[in-house]
Amino acid sequence: MTAEELQSVIAAGLPCEHITVEGDGRHWSATIVSAEFEGRRPIARHQRVYATLGDKIKTDEVHALSMKTLTPTEWAALSQ
Repeated sequence: MTAEELQSVIAAGLPCEHITVEGDGRHWSATIVSAEFEGRRPIARHQRVYATLGDKIKTDEVHALSMKTLTPTEWAALSQ
């Protein structure tokens, strides 16, 4: 799987204002900005992203995914 493919899978299952994915094919790092994260704790945000991956996690197609999950407001504050 490529970074672009993983980004597409996440974006297909979660409306994102911004998403970047980097990695080596097994270990990934992603920054994901979505309004769906509003009012959710970090663990719930991560679970929401993992839900978009479905079997790709279970079959080890995506071995490890480190995430920075932000709301649009949090993202805007970091960008200043």
